[in-house]
Amino acid sequence: MQRGCMKRNSRKRGPEVWQFRRPEKSRGGKRLYHKKIVGTVEQYPDENAARGAVVGLVSEINTYARSTDSAAMTVAQLCDHFAQRELTKDNSWRSHATKKIYQAYLTRWIRSRWQKYKLADVRTIQGESWLRGLPLAKSSCAKIRNLMSVLFNHACRYELFDRIQSISFVRARNAAQRPPF
Repeated sequence: MQRGCMKRNSRKRGPEVWQFRRPEKSRGGKRLYHKKIVGTVEQYPDENAARGAVVGLVSEINTYARSTDSAAMTVAQLCDHFAQRELTKDNSWRSHATKKIYQAYLTRWIRSRWQKYKLADVRTIQGESWLRGLPLAKSSCAKIRNLMSVLFNHACRYELFDRIQSISFVRARNAAQRPPF
């Protein structure tokens, strides 16, 4: 099992950043280090917070070594994993506007409500009642529901979660109401 190490690096411009380093042996037997910038010290004030952001990445690395305990992953950790994989500038699968909207919805609505929940603890009725209580237009609620579905599909694709997603059963109305004439 691999945990990697977290290192705090300074930059010429801007705040210091957290860098995640993990060793891997090459075919020749040499040890190579793979590095990934996790975020700034403003985003993650201490090492534990930065390490929490890479839990999904560490789980993915250790998938081949052992079966992961996907039930222990939280929605916040899944959001971090999704952002690191899907919402980066170099990922051309989604447009810039979509990435920006996804990041806003993740931060403002999904993370603020579900961050402490484990993936296995997200229930259909809880999600549906939460969506109905949001002070947003029905179409925006439907977009949030669809983004949660994208998140759970992402978790299944990366083998971070292996159960049928409960969010797929959440009803959300996305048709705009006609104004009365």
